[in-house]
Amino acid sequence: MPTARAYATPSAKAPFEKMDIERRDPGPRDVLIKIAFCGICHSDIHTGRNEWGEAHFPLVPGHEIAGTVEAVGSDVTDFSIGDRVGVGCMVDSCRECENCKAGEEQYCLNGNVGTYNAVGKDGKWTDGGYSSHIVVDQDFVLRIPDGIELDEAAPLLCAGITLYSPLKHWGAGPGKKVAIVGMGGLGHVGVKIAAALGADVTVLSSSLSKEDDGLRFGANHYYATKDESTFEKLAGSFDLIVNTVSAHLPMDKYLSLLRLNGTLVNVGAPAEPLEVPAFALIPMRRSWAGSMIGGIRETQEMLDFCAEHGIGAEVERIRGEQIDTAWDRVVDSDVRYRFVIDTSTF
Repeated sequence: MPTARAYATPSAKAPFEKMDIERRDPGPRDVLIKIAFCGICHSDIHTGRNEWGEAHFPLVPGHEIAGTVEAVGSDVTDFSIGDRVGVGCMVDSCRECENCKAGEEQYCLNGNVGTYNAVGKDGKWTDGGYSSHIVVDQDFVLRIPDGIELDEAAPLLCAGITLYSPLKHWGAGPGKKVAIVGMGGLGHVGVKIAAALGADVTVLSSSLSKEDDGLRFGANHYYATKDESTFEKLAGSFDLIVNTVSAHLPMDKYLSLLRLNGTLVNVGAPAEPLEVPAFALIPMRRSWAGSMIGGIRETQEMLDFCAEHGIGAEVERIRGEQIDTAWDRVVDSDVRYRFVIDTSTF
């Protein structure tokens, strides 16, 4: 059984420790990946600090993985040694339910297997990408096109697909007015993708501190939501709003920004329940929806789209021993815009 170098947190809110972890022996359909970079997602922090329920410790987080193929099983046909590849938020699913057969493995009716903090079909807990190597079934490995640097590609495996999927599903494109709420790790990628799809893009952020970046990433307009006049000026403006913020927002105000038949999609996941303001929905036949990453087929489509349009995440590289500090900075919104761990420093 191969070992990998990793950083793990031994308990909720405990500092990370460097350790060796066991990876399974690659089977006939498995791909052994040498990880080059792993992005830090806010969901790593929610999980590691038991904010989304009790996690399994020691915990090796990370589901924004980019690297190269180091070995393949005898039945692997899609990948070869040296290929540039990625792994996102899941490493398996039942593959038999109607959602899996439709290529929507993220909505597996029997529950997909998360890249970390999940129990695989072998009965063992999964460990994520804060490590030097990972073994994954070829069906859940993505090909990273040459047009994206590996460090900039890593966050696309979660942040990128989390925004691409709802933007595509709800028809963002020419003639559509789209608002992205929040200009953080998720939102900045959403701005780039929505602009590349041809939509008229507005950023709704708490302040104007990142306005220059938003316009540089492709936004047409930028408004501060701390300014109450924003909601008056933009009432009934948007076909689609994608909310990336994991905080309690006044949803009646945001829903009022939708035009007839408009949809607000939540991809941020606040710990507290959000209120459903019925009379913000009913008068204009508005909808309030949710969305979660994408299936393997759509994630590959997203990577190819990003390569074609020169889209990558804005990243700050860190060393393994900087993970604790990086987590604190993410919570304080002190990053532009995504941390990626350089696993060569392990």
